[in-house]
Amino acid sequence: MIKYIRVRTLAILIPLLSFCTSADSADSLSTRMAFQGKSTFSQDVRLPPIPETASFAGEELPLKYFDVRESLVREITSLSYLHGTMIYIMQLDNRYGPEIRRILKEEGIHDDFYYLCIAESMLQPLVSPANAAGYWQFLAATAREYGLFVDNEVDERYNIEKSTRAAAAYFRKAYAEFGSWTMAAASYNTGLSNVRYRMNIQSKENYYDTQFVEETGRYVFRAVAFKTILNNRERYGFHLNQADLFPPLEYTVVEVKGSVENWSDFAAKHNTNFKLIKMYNQWIRANRLDNKQKRTYKVLIPAKGFRERSE
Repeated sequence: MIKYIRVRTLAILIPLLSFCTSADSADSLSTRMAFQGKSTFSQDVRLPPIPETASFAGEELPLKYFDVRESLVREITSLSYLHGTMIYIMQLDNRYGPEIRRILKEEGIHDDFYYLCIAESMLQPLVSPANAAGYWQFLAATAREYGLFVDNEVDERYNIEKSTRAAAAYFRKAYAEFGSWTMAAASYNTGLSNVRYRMNIQSKENYYDTQFVEETGRYVFRAVAFKTILNNRERYGFHLNQADLFPPLEYTVVEVKGSVENWSDFAAKHNTNFKLIKMYNQWIRANRLDNKQKRTYKVLIPAKGFRERSE
């Protein structure tokens, strides 16, 4: 009886297994055959050039250490092949870079911190999953701590000048505590208290010797990678003409000390529209301004004829 059952079981399984094998073979053959008769696809994918020396804010990267070099290689390689993203950053760099650099210089902060801004937001008014916002990706509480006004109608995290000065104040404070610009940069990503904690338990004062979570561990290297590529564009295969870049915005300034019932009406009175008013003043977060605090706001008004100008 047991033998009979085994025979019946085999009789059922063998055709089933044969069917599955045949189906798998057919699928595999179909996959192989799908490309017949089509042109081949060729790529020339190589490791991008890696500098022999690199620095951040005047502090040399110890590239003689394999882990440090590999970290920089990873970021340069990743960014080199993000073609569309990098081109857009280069276009925005021409528009916003000079202003941000000028403010950093006025605040006594090394020019390399500009590349942290790019690493944070790609020069766009973004909001992170953690609700950090603006060009320097401040959390609301931290923004208020450094003098930025944040509510439903106005959010100065999106004001390039004010947020850059706030970021500079943070960097000065962090450097005064850690004595290292790279550690100051790391703390901008992970927080002052976290850097203190890791320096204490690991007995290290150097960014490149300290273990951080992956995001912070990649943070300075990503800024250096942006710096490397943006300052050697053609070497990395980005051939953009001046006409390909976005020109700096041209505008006049109007001071607003009271309320604005409707920003669209305000824009119409200044021969423009709310879309452009918002583009020039990302800190405007609603279509009205109550301004109960009676603060004075500098509103940038697009220069007449600028929108139509072609390069």
